[in-house]
Amino acid sequence: MAEYKGIHGTKVQNYTSDPTNPIIGQVWYNETSQTMKVESVTTVGSWSTGGNMNTARSGGGSAGTSNSSALIFGGELFPGYTNTATNESYNGTSWTELNDLNSARRYLGGAGTQTSALAFGGFYDPGGQSALTETWNGTSWTEVNDLNTARYLTSGAGATNTNAICTGGETPAFTNAAETWNGTSWTNISNMNTTRASSGTVGTTTSALAFGGLPSFPGSQTGNTETWNGSSWTEVNNLNTARLRVATAGTQPSALCISGAQMPSTQIANVEEWSGSSWAETTDVSTAVQNSMGNSTSTASAIKSGGGTGPYTAATEEWLGAGSPQTKTITSS
Repeated sequence: MAEYKGIHGTKVQNYTSDPTNPIIGQVWYNETSQTMKVESVTTVGSWSTGGNMNTARSGGGSAGTSNSSALIFGGELFPGYTNTATNESYNGTSWTELNDLNSARRYLGGAGTQTSALAFGGFYDPGGQSALTETWNGTSWTEVNDLNTARYLTSGAGATNTNAICTGGETPAFTNAAETWNGTSWTNISNMNTTRASSGTVGTTTSALAFGGLPSFPGSQTGNTETWNGSSWTEVNNLNTARLRVATAGTQPSALCISGAQMPSTQIANVEEWSGSSWAETTDVSTAVQNSMGNSTSTASAIKSGGGTGPYTAATEEWLGAGSPQTKTITSS
């Protein structure tokens, strides 16, 4: 009979803690937990509890590439419904406070990575909608050229602080206007087909996806989804569950629409994944919440943090997509 080493090329080794970078199929014994473990792949995406933010908030901006590299900035505090400029980064275990935004505001857009991010628009007190744009270099925020149209409850996405797209929002009228950022200035592009605020957007200046939101007030949420190819918007298959105030992850053509709300104030836990042509329901988050912040350009490794109706939460949930590496404990039957 073939031995384990002969099949997999390694022996079953003892560790005091799990190995840092196990290979798929590797088996080991954890002496601390006294368990046998194996590195496998997930068959269905799942959510798990992450570290709490230092500042509970709702409606902030976000950026990041995975559930171990994320950034959240701005938002609204409770009680008082006041704005915050607080900025925090996540390393997969805990949140660390960094230098604040120059201008505190809520319901703003965000794009980029943990070390190269963009914050734009939002609502500030007193005054209302904002056109302010700030760039983050990993150390500090710098004010740069404003949006062409001041707005809040906007949505945004982008690869870095030199490549971003801003869609929809309130001006205070609801708008379908969209703009792209090239690292220096904003340029008006073709309007979306659907006017909306509190929607979700993922992607880049040449390939983006916009979904959900509120087309008018009073009104009902929409499941409408549109793709952007760098020159025009095209309506595609709708979300299965229409909603607004969503969190997002991924890019185009692979995205997540996470939780949100349905009018007038019903929070939902529903999560859907975009395949490039249609939405499919996947594993729900453990807690239904609106206006949370999604932080990832990947659907394999994402998080959503904060949100709520007041008091706001500081909780974080981490997503591990189907097909991703996962350490499992081997149990006897």
